[in-house]
Amino acid sequence: MYDFTYQRASSQDEAISNYKNADDARYLAGGMTLIPVLKLRLDKPSDLIDLGDLEDLEGISEDNGNIVIKAMTNHHTVNYSDLVKKHIPALATLAGTIGDPMVRNRGTIGGSLANNDPAASYPSAVLALNATITTNMNNIEADDFFKGMFETALEEGELIKSVSFPIPEQAGYQHFPNPASRYPIVGAFVAKTGGSVRVGVTGAGPCAYRQSEFEEAWSDGNMDPERIKDIKISPEGLNSDIHASAEYRAHLVNVMARRAIA
Repeated sequence: MYDFTYQRASSQDEAISNYKNADDARYLAGGMTLIPVLKLRLDKPSDLIDLGDLEDLEGISEDNGNIVIKAMTNHHTVNYSDLVKKHIPALATLAGTIGDPMVRNRGTIGGSLANNDPAASYPSAVLALNATITTNMNNIEADDFFKGMFETALEEGELIKSVSFPIPEQAGYQHFPNPASRYPIVGAFVAKTGGSVRVGVTGAGPCAYRQSEFEEAWSDGNMDPERIKDIKISPEGLNSDIHASAEYRAHLVNVMARRAIA
């Protein structure tokens, strides 16, 4: 790693202030992506602002038909939350597929969304459930949040505070995991909320996205898997690497979406 200054914030205001006063700071939430990036010397921040003591950014609640998950809530907590399992069991299932037990006990939903790894699991749920990301500056709708590979709508120093997920009528998640990293080679989250169907896909392309062809096929609310079976997804623009070609990922998008609601 390069040298950097480590700061452990005791409040949100202190974290934001320390960020603004640093030359080139990064917030440290779970560190499941940031720490490996620093080890590989792919980033060189002047300061790390650790958010680990901010207990007011932890917790899960129900609010006016939404499940609200605060940014520093780890994946294990989401996976075992009775509230999440009752109202959005697919989201609890998703959290339980992330990495391994150590990753799930350290990684946080806010850190995952702020980093926006192309194969992160949560972005597919945020898109499919039409969630709202609340920060210290804005309320950002799901469709406006993910901009590209490792790129989001967050401004410099903007801090995610919580994510609000509307409770769906029906939802499911499935992914095809990389056997080594457990990251989804392709993952699909399908949700029907208020009669409208949305499909979020992760791992397939440089950034999580909505699969409009499937949404159109299920637009009347009838989410029969057979209705999308013959829809061919173009491999153009999809990821291709040693784990899976773009063509194979295109095939998996259809398979994972059907399995998500089977």
